[in-house]
Amino acid sequence: MRYIDGPLLVLAGAGSGKTSVITRKIAYLVETCGIGPKHIAAVTFTNKAAREMKERVGKLLGSNASEGLTVSTFHQLGLRIIHSERRELGLKSGFSIFDGQDSQTLIRDILIQEHGAEGDLASTIAQRISSWKNDRVLPEQAVAAATGAADTLFAQAFLRYNRALRAYNALDFDDLISLPTILFERSPDILEKWQNQLRYLLVDEYQDTNSSQYLLVKQLIGLGGGLTVVGDDDQSIYAWRGARPENLVQLQEDYPSLKVIKMEQNYRSTARILKAANTLIANNNHVFDKRLWCELGHGEPLRVIRCTDEHHEADQVIAEILDHKLRKRTRYGDYAILYRGNHQSRLIELSLQQQQVPYHMSGGTSFFARNEVKDIMAYLRLIINENDDNAFLRIANVPRRKLGTSTLEALGTYANTHHCSLNQACKRIGQEQVSGAAIARLREFHNWMDSIRNRGSNDRSVTGIRQMIRDMDYEGWLNQLSASEDTAQRRMANVDFLVDSLARVMQEEAVTLDDAISRLVLRDLLEQQEEEDASPDSVQLMTLHASKGLEFPHVYIIGMEENLLPHRVSVEQGSIDEERRLAYVGITRARETLSMTLALKRRQFGKDIVCEASRFIEELPQDDLHWQGGDEETQEANEERAQETLAGLKGLFP
Repeated sequence: MRYIDGPLLVLAGAGSGKTSVITRKIAYLVETCGIGPKHIAAVTFTNKAAREMKERVGKLLGSNASEGLTVSTFHQLGLRIIHSERRELGLKSGFSIFDGQDSQTLIRDILIQEHGAEGDLASTIAQRISSWKNDRVLPEQAVAAATGAADTLFAQAFLRYNRALRAYNALDFDDLISLPTILFERSPDILEKWQNQLRYLLVDEYQDTNSSQYLLVKQLIGLGGGLTVVGDDDQSIYAWRGARPENLVQLQEDYPSLKVIKMEQNYRSTARILKAANTLIANNNHVFDKRLWCELGHGEPLRVIRCTDEHHEADQVIAEILDHKLRKRTRYGDYAILYRGNHQSRLIELSLQQQQVPYHMSGGTSFFARNEVKDIMAYLRLIINENDDNAFLRIANVPRRKLGTSTLEALGTYANTHHCSLNQACKRIGQEQVSGAAIARLREFHNWMDSIRNRGSNDRSVTGIRQMIRDMDYEGWLNQLSASEDTAQRRMANVDFLVDSLARVMQEEAVTLDDAISRLVLRDLLEQQEEEDASPDSVQLMTLHASKGLEFPHVYIIGMEENLLPHRVSVEQGSIDEERRLAYVGITRARETLSMTLALKRRQFGKDIVCEASRFIEELPQDDLHWQGGDEETQEANEERAQETLAGLKGLFP
């Protein structure tokens, strides 16, 4: 079907090939409809998805024909708008973007300085501020609406946090979406310019949009109706970060002429797996009904494996994988183990290591994402670019130099007013802005960094970098921050590894210290990309959230118990629908076989807790379930498995 005459919703079930809808429609718009690529934007949620989409469009159109096409994440599109309109938004060039950790650190400093509060509230307040920004609530509105001491504290922290960001010439991730929507409301002429520039918008994973993202799409489309969205309300699993599956419903209200097309044929899973998914998700309320089907055959029964406890569960799953691999002559990479929470992976990892089974854990912390590495990288960035404001802000008070948020905010305001960097402002700021003691501390830090920079320009080794780390007693700082001496030592080992890597780059590539630092800064992006693209022959471990969009021949979902899946918090809050969607996502990752495990008891807080099977198991078609564990395994099934194992062993020998 070809449809470009108005807004379109493609309701695409799991495994139905939804990404092809967007890439082929872009090709159709360019080749058949004559719409220039520069007037088309495709938006998704992850860098990896955007990169894959761009590659597929490039193959369909050719690189020259796709020139000017925008394929990006929501945040990249917002950043593009902000870069173009920064003067209207009161931003200097070279503004900084705070990641989640940067924001949390700033909030913690504000709490300690102004309220004497402990920093453990910073994470909770950061989440509340993010929700406010996603719902486009201004700090002043949050303060006016506050009721009670806690609300007032949160709203006041929001006000101070936003004021500090402005002084630092900085934005956070939520600003990348909310600021363009506020600008478009305030400046219709700027909105019209962008509407003329982007005449057709295609959005993937629409069920994951939050309020601000929905509004941004609505603003850019205007009355033209050049919109195609692809989504699946049954795979909306990100409510905790603001996603609103009801945005799919809102489309019908905002666009009465909306055309809905359902993609229900699944090209991934067997009929039994799809029947289980359909039966489970039917327990949720739906505005758009759909039912997945396939032509891949009936498939094997779904297995439910009862285990004595969590140790037995881990050992049993690995034994099952090894047995199945031997019998069916598969690869380790054909297997995925999915779980609700990261803590469930620990025993699985131990069992995999004991059996010497290779595995890859998705979503782990990359080397460059560790706080101690980010700290030293910020120092290195400031060495090669004294005007890197984001790096300056990260390490001005790391370790503590009594440079509080008030001093840094005053410094940022001065830098903005006088159009200079924070580092330059350290030399120029006077007692009209900050106290004499604060000026002394700022200049001491500035002069120290200058001396390191000058030393480094004449140094052909990393001796100066090691001396810098000793001078500031960074190891002592880690000892203060870390919960144990072992943790501090591990973190310091990461710092040593980073400096060793810098030395290795200088030696192997015969470059100066400045060049080596520049190359190491780029390694962060390269490492992340390599991690995303890596697909070794290893068992895949990941959370159910992280598994979305992936598929595997053989899937194990562990911990199918009440208070694990569904999670205890969801049970207490009565928000079971999203947990059911999460189980649905897990089930539909499987192509050939699906196994689910549950433990009869688990150790929690030093006590053995009796576990109850997840309600989601009861909601599956019982005729398609094969129970294993205890006396459930039949003699016939055991003999069949033994014969397959023997055949697998024989197949190992010529």
